[in-house]
Amino acid sequence: MDRFINLYIFTFNCARLLIDTDFVAEHFFHALPQSARDGDNEQSIYDAPEIIVLSLQEIAPLAYAFLGGSFLSAYFDAFRRALDLAVSKQWGSEVEYVEFTRENSGMTAMMVFVRSDAADQISWTEMAQVGVGFLEMGNKGAVGTRLGYTVEGGQNETVDLTFVAAHLAPMEEEYERRNEDWKSIVERLVFANKKEMRRRNRASGGDREENIALLSNDNSSDESASHSGIFAPRSHLFFAGDLNYRTSDTMPLKDDHRRFPQPTADVDSPRHFSHLLKNDQLTRELQKRKTLHGLSEEPVTFPPTYKYSALACLEARLGNQQEWKWSKHRWPSWCDRILYLDLPSWMKERGRVQPHVYNSLPLFPTSDHRAVALSVSVPLEPIPGPSDISQSDDVRLLPPFQLDPNWESRRAAARNKELIVGFFAYLSTTWEGLGLLLATGIGAVGGWLVLSSILEG
Repeated sequence: MDRFINLYIFTFNCARLLIDTDFVAEHFFHALPQSARDGDNEQSIYDAPEIIVLSLQEIAPLAYAFLGGSFLSAYFDAFRRALDLAVSKQWGSEVEYVEFTRENSGMTAMMVFVRSDAADQISWTEMAQVGVGFLEMGNKGAVGTRLGYTVEGGQNETVDLTFVAAHLAPMEEEYERRNEDWKSIVERLVFANKKEMRRRNRASGGDREENIALLSNDNSSDESASHSGIFAPRSHLFFAGDLNYRTSDTMPLKDDHRRFPQPTADVDSPRHFSHLLKNDQLTRELQKRKTLHGLSEEPVTFPPTYKYSALACLEARLGNQQEWKWSKHRWPSWCDRILYLDLPSWMKERGRVQPHVYNSLPLFPTSDHRAVALSVSVPLEPIPGPSDISQSDDVRLLPPFQLDPNWESRRAAARNKELIVGFFAYLSTTWEGLGLLLATGIGAVGGWLVLSSILEG
């Protein structure tokens, strides 16, 4: 097995602000293998990845995120521009990417880009959304994309890839709530098997494309079989986001900040981040099999990704990040993570998923989180079913939780709540909404005066 699909997965908590596109573009490919960054393709199978996935949390203010649609366009477009700049800087005009999906579940969003010369290999896509926040709304939640990458000469066989962007419950003491959020995602992030066949029509100038979706009905006669969760027998799985697992079960005490990590190369120093990493909740809960069942993570060799102070963000903008400046009321933690599901046991002798670089990016000036990225190669071979299902305990076949039969109605009800909350938040927290209220009020008063004048006359 010597053919691979190269992926670049990027996760970032945007802190509800528009990004600095130039700054993000400058550092976007920080987690490419060194040989790819240097343009030396002979040292690595990894070059310009076929697929780039963006997992975005707190992409926009709550009002815009809950209303969705055009209210989010500026925030998505900023990442599109940043990616275009990053690609141009890295590979010049030789490489272009087609935007395949931009989707959100409340404040959590996902964008998927495919290299233009590989775009025709994507034969179908599926989307899924779930909220796990207040009243199951999308202040916290997950959005998923599943796609089929056609294997050349494989008689329409596809390598199936599932990507999930997630944002779980915050606060140091809420690790059990985060475990419950994972359970809710497994139960209610459901792909309804309405596969969208993608065709791209170049716009004039060639710098943008239109996606025309043609729905193809599932041929299965079993209606329940047309629904699948994040675990699917034939699919790879990549799970990325602000998972919010911390390095303590309690908030910092008054003087704890004096022990927060600093950039030192001496691993024996008490302020080297590796000592804090020993208390990582996600590692602990994974070992107890309480969360992210079956998923693997590459060794964490980068500093905590949260929570940087406002001064740290200012210094990032000025290009001065010699010291890590932390918020004193939160433990520095590895909140932002990317995990994956390796090949099933019945395929181990035929290869493995091959991670290359797993790293954090420099602090962006608009967020108290560092972005994290993973470059990884996936064997270009469909995952077959096992010869003997009874002998397998693979999580693809035996997920930790069953699908909720009411997932669809629960999501629809939560979406209605999001629209109501989003509407009132728009009116009360945005300049546009306040202007609309003012104009409505003035119009009402003017109408009443006109009506009074007519009646008196």
